[in-house]
Amino acid sequence: MSDEVTRGRYPGYDVLAKRDTPSWNDRTREVIDKRLAVENRPAFLDEAEWRALEALCDRVVPQPAGRPRVPVGALVDRQLAAGKLKGYRLKDMPQPAEAWKRALAALDEAAMRDMGRPFANLPAADQDRLLGRMKDGTLEAAALRGMPAKTFWASHVIHDVVGSYYAHPTAWSEMGWGGPASPRGYVRLDNNSRDPWEPMEAVPGKEAKAERENKRVV
Repeated sequence: MSDEVTRGRYPGYDVLAKRDTPSWNDRTREVIDKRLAVENRPAFLDEAEWRALEALCDRVVPQPAGRPRVPVGALVDRQLAAGKLKGYRLKDMPQPAEAWKRALAALDEAAMRDMGRPFANLPAADQDRLLGRMKDGTLEAAALRGMPAKTFWASHVIHDVVGSYYAHPTAWSEMGWGGPASPRGYVRLDNNSRDPWEPMEAVPGKEAKAERENKRVV
């Protein structure tokens, strides 16, 4: 992970400073408060599945040290517990809850068969190799039961894991996003223009200026 990502491109910025201002409406506060209340524990998956999911999430969206972690695995788990669907289903793919259970079992099956340990207990490099096989469709495991691993990667891992990470305010602060535009809206839409309530991106040598500015942004 680069120093830029670890340090942050928007030092001092916290999107949650907007929570109790006119920048957010009541519906926005309600939705975000529910996300912030999610505890980092499973509500749907069993213990083995949960450990595999947590390990997968840590490899797909590794998080920088020094700031609160986004509970990515728990956010995915809550979607499964709620029976959330995508509005479509690709050929040979079961519904999301069943697809995730098969895929996580397949990772553990392949890890035990090839390396003698569950997926969550493998070194990061070995986890990445198995995930690479899932991504390119060469992961073989009886637990898949005919489900195409490559399709699962694209339609569930990328969609659910990356989507859950960037749906969280911690990630919004990291990338300098102020949250939903309702009711405030965006005004300055030209390239390299920003509204007064948007954070300032740090440039080399001027990080302190950006941090001072961003601490005032609401």
